[in-house]
Amino acid sequence: MTEQPLLIEILTAQERKVWNALVSGDRAADAALLSDHFLGVYPDGFAGKQDHCGQLEGGATIHSYDMQETRLIPLGPDHALLSYRADFQRHAEAPPETMYISSIWQKDAGGWINIFSQDTPRAAP
Repeated sequence: MTEQPLLIEILTAQERKVWNALVSGDRAADAALLSDHFLGVYPDGFAGKQDHCGQLEGGATIHSYDMQETRLIPLGPDHALLSYRADFQRHAEAPPETMYISSIWQKDAGGWINIFSQDTPRAAP
């Protein structure tokens, strides 16, 4: 599929925008990237769009991050699954954490929007 390299770049950039919103504490930017029907599946349970955006009420929740091992699975003409490893720190003195993340993105008239995300913590060595 010749479009796949371009699509992985587009969706990785979209995913980075979500992370950047968490780093900057930009609730509006976070909300603009998530579907109204967004579902997050996290180690502590399920979350909707309001939950995801609500975590930014007090400002930034992430100090720094890096995305690696990015993979893409097209799910049709208007949907794709982006999976990757995220290494991040919640604040400058926090120990580094690693999550394996899978996000489903949907293309609509306004571009690509996140409809689903699941975070799986890396098992302790």
